[in-house]
Amino acid sequence: MRIVHLGLGNFFRAHQAWYTSVAPDAGQWPIAAFTGRSAEAARRLNAQHGQYTLLVRGPERDEAQLIGAVDSAYPANDHQAWREHLAAPRTALVTLTVTESAYLQKPGGGLDVHRAAADVAAWLRGDPVQTVPGRLMAGLAERRILGGGPIAIVPCDNLPANGEAAARVVLDFTSLAEPALVPWIRDHVSFVSTMVDRITPRTTADDVRAAVSLTGFDDAVPVVTEPYSEWVLDGVFPAGRPQWEAGGARFVSDVTAHEQRKLLLLNGGHSLLAYAGSARGHITVADAVADRECRAWLEQWWDEAARYVPLPPGEIAAYRQALLTRFANARIRHTLAQIAADGSQKIPIRVVPVLRAEIRAGRLPSGAIRILAAWIDHLRGAGAPVDDAGAAPFIERAGNVRNLLELLAPDLAADDALVAAITSAPAPR
Repeated sequence: MRIVHLGLGNFFRAHQAWYTSVAPDAGQWPIAAFTGRSAEAARRLNAQHGQYTLLVRGPERDEAQLIGAVDSAYPANDHQAWREHLAAPRTALVTLTVTESAYLQKPGGGLDVHRAAADVAAWLRGDPVQTVPGRLMAGLAERRILGGGPIAIVPCDNLPANGEAAARVVLDFTSLAEPALVPWIRDHVSFVSTMVDRITPRTTADDVRAAVSLTGFDDAVPVVTEPYSEWVLDGVFPAGRPQWEAGGARFVSDVTAHEQRKLLLLNGGHSLLAYAGSARGHITVADAVADRECRAWLEQWWDEAARYVPLPPGEIAAYRQALLTRFANARIRHTLAQIAADGSQKIPIRVVPVLRAEIRAGRLPSGAIRILAAWIDHLRGAGAPVDDAGAAPFIERAGNVRNLLELLAPDLAADDALVAAITSAPAPR
């Protein structure tokens, strides 16, 4: 059997590849990994025959593990290899770590047809497709032709109901580009929803030196991560899967509660620290959470967001405490600038649902308002630099809160009290 992965980055190598490496049947599940954009990661990993160091950095010491789950790596533009791997009968599942924006979702879900138009046109001309929905469709089209059989697609990005989201954009794209393929996808492809969690910062030169000193392996591409890891999955694997539960993965009938817990408390908390904390001059998550003001803001946001996490209060309280411990680990250099990237894709799913629910309940939530106001200040130039392909229309409207809300959440733009609260929110200095 084989796994094909799209999005060969640090998180994948610290998470899905690690879970596969510790499965007792790992030898039966080699991974063919494709980069999302650049060819460099594939080149460097292939030079090491797929092996790399996972540097697990706890609060007091490091542990190093050599991971060999990646059998082969390919650049994003190797379209022939992509189609061949997806078509092969031995390929049982595809995992994805491509960021939220790569799914080309429009507000409310489904494919943003405008953003996908060039790729649809490329397919109709017979040219290679570039987008994630397009690449998945192209591989599945080849699989149908060659009789590859059922397959599971397992997205591992921070989207609510990510399996359903992936299914919808793939089917929407296919309806435009290759309508005859739609029934086959519905009958032969399973889309699995997941919740993934493991903080994985960018690797630095110091990390490379630390990895070599622990293992003696001259690794050009080690990965740094925290001890904590979580993976919760909900779905069907019609052609089988590795024994990921050996590494602690959990298989449930509904991932929603776990997904909400992580999306609102961890990811939403990260967004708060990224925008408000960087505006106060902090560089890393550990720096920001050590700031009493930022810590108080974080607790306030968690009080609001926790109302919408359908888990027992004791479990939520334990998770919050664990997050504080993880955030405070200064040996994990998780930069606020890295977290701040792609805010136009993150704010609508991490913050707006809580804001909307609180207003519906008759409350003006200070924590959610603070995150939104800090993000708007970020678009105006405060704190971490803007690194967001979708930011341009929001930057154009950042001078007027109501105009920005009309784009971000049109149903909230007419709320005068909310507009006034965001407009008058003190800048986090």
